[in-house]
Amino acid sequence: MDAQKSLRDTQQAHYTLLPEYPSVAGPPVTRRRTLKGCALVIASVVFLMSLVALILSQSQELSQKPVEKDGSVPLVTNTTSFSEPRGVAQGVSAKSNPSLSDELSYNWTNAMFSWQRTSYHFQPEKNWMNDPDGPLFYKGWYHLFYQYNPDSAVWGNITWGHAVSTDLIHWLYLPIAMVPDRWYDINGVWTGSATILPDGQIVMLYTGSTNTTVQVQNLAYPANLSDPLLLDWVKYSGNPVLVPPPGIGYKDFRDPTTAWIGPDGQWRITIGSKINKTGLSLVYKTTDFIHYHLSYNLLHEVPGTGMWECVDFYPVSTNGSKGLDTSVNAPGVKHILKASLDDTKVDHYAIGTYYAGNDTWVPDNPKEDVGIGLKVDYGRYYASKTFYDQNKERRILWGWINETDTESDDLRKGWASVQTIPRNVLFDNKTGTNILQWPVEEIETLRLNSSEFNEVVVGPGSVVPLDIGTATQLDIFAEFEVEKLESEETENDATGCGRGSIERTKLGPFGILVIADDSLSERTPIFFRLHNSTGGDVTTFFCADETRSSIAPDVLKRVYGTEVPVVDGEKLSFRVLVDHSIVESFAQGGRRVITSRVYPTQAIYGAARIFLFNNASGVNVKANLKIWQLNSAFIHPFPFDQIQ
Repeated sequence: MDAQKSLRDTQQAHYTLLPEYPSVAGPPVTRRRTLKGCALVIASVVFLMSLVALILSQSQELSQKPVEKDGSVPLVTNTTSFSEPRGVAQGVSAKSNPSLSDELSYNWTNAMFSWQRTSYHFQPEKNWMNDPDGPLFYKGWYHLFYQYNPDSAVWGNITWGHAVSTDLIHWLYLPIAMVPDRWYDINGVWTGSATILPDGQIVMLYTGSTNTTVQVQNLAYPANLSDPLLLDWVKYSGNPVLVPPPGIGYKDFRDPTTAWIGPDGQWRITIGSKINKTGLSLVYKTTDFIHYHLSYNLLHEVPGTGMWECVDFYPVSTNGSKGLDTSVNAPGVKHILKASLDDTKVDHYAIGTYYAGNDTWVPDNPKEDVGIGLKVDYGRYYASKTFYDQNKERRILWGWINETDTESDDLRKGWASVQTIPRNVLFDNKTGTNILQWPVEEIETLRLNSSEFNEVVVGPGSVVPLDIGTATQLDIFAEFEVEKLESEETENDATGCGRGSIERTKLGPFGILVIADDSLSERTPIFFRLHNSTGGDVTTFFCADETRSSIAPDVLKRVYGTEVPVVDGEKLSFRVLVDHSIVESFAQGGRRVITSRVYPTQAIYGAARIFLFNNASGVNVKANLKIWQLNSAFIHPFPFDQIQ
């Protein structure tokens, strides 16, 4: 079914509340009962049948479990106490991982857990964190809000954590910004975005999960605009300002974007949703952020992509080196539409043209539309959000790195999840087909001593150690030149990243091994792999292999990768940021990015090493590298006691 037609069939000229929804000014209305007697009888029968089935199921399950000599059933340490991942029942993407192994949990030590904590990536002092929320620059401070559980290292009781920085690297924790304390957000103060108005006011729109787990949009604003820290936030007394329109599911309406202003002087926001399996983005217009009109057109839809979460929409200049304010739309401007796909837990984006006259967006390449083409990051990454930094005229991208270990391990270490290093986003005018992502320049202030390795030749099947000292906090630049040893031009092996760095072909893989121990029992390869097509064209793949990053069996370990464009005359190059258990890798100036989350047991502290490797069978590789040790960032509570 065409999602836009389906929505139009049920849409009214002005927004109306759905039946069984709370009014904007009071508690939820009571559901109207019809045929009460029949319903009661049917419900009773269903309940009794379910109860009998449950008893039989439990009896059968118990009879199949192993029994100790004393007759007791042994505990299984790698299972969880919930039947589905956290968050799913409440209507958001999965916020926990299933058991990944039939084996018992690895015998982690406190030293291993301590090493996993990053040193220059943002994460709270303790407990659970997920999506970045409402980032902005205000009165000299960068503000990051984030989904946070103040009570535990697992998802739940979602509030807005808050931190500030003057440089996007060193962060100061502030008191919680918003808590779930009203009927319209009692089940969670979920993801939202900030908009700075021309007169300096700040409006924050966020999704609330109501007391009946309906997703609604709410308005909040700073209590005191003269406070550069924006410590106190006021929720609008008339919340919610938006509830799901007719035709949209009660749990399929979330994550409002930063607003942009159109040629008619009205502000627009877009909100992610779906109809059946078609992912889509709704557009609302407003002049006061209290009253809204639903656009007749969808901004965009893509069949088969499922629920769109954390939609982001912003302009990029096709011939400039600076970011653009969210409201810019002019010749020489393209618009990026990004969605986090609930079904696959992947962030996809596409480049296209925004037509302000009817509030629609059309992709440049329909074959690489949202959800079926380019990914923001090809690794462990989700729920990304950008904001325009008017301080330095740039667009900054945040993303959430979620865990792939067990919840029991997260509870033991007391924290879960990390934010990526903020990335500067630009349009790639060399290819015209993708964006460029690059770590913000401020990361360079952490650089300490450096090591250089020039024209290191790595023969087929070779591994070359690089002596740099401590190798757990690094900024690595690497360039590679390839010399073929055979005249044959065709490559019969499968393309892509294959089964990782151990799968040899004539032209790859080759690259570096980070977070590796001396014996290479643990290592995380970041590498290129080339493929010669029948016509002689070379395709380049950029990959990260986690499959041997840890000997622990109870963590998820994958091979991530993608094809990366290489322009004529360019050398193969990548930049890698290593921060203990996080590895962020940027190929060809940021055309492709892969984030890895690893859990080594041996390659930690002073045992962590870095190597060059070439597992190709038919090429020599000449490498040039420059590697900086990186200092730790200052990430601490705000020193209120030191301020008079």
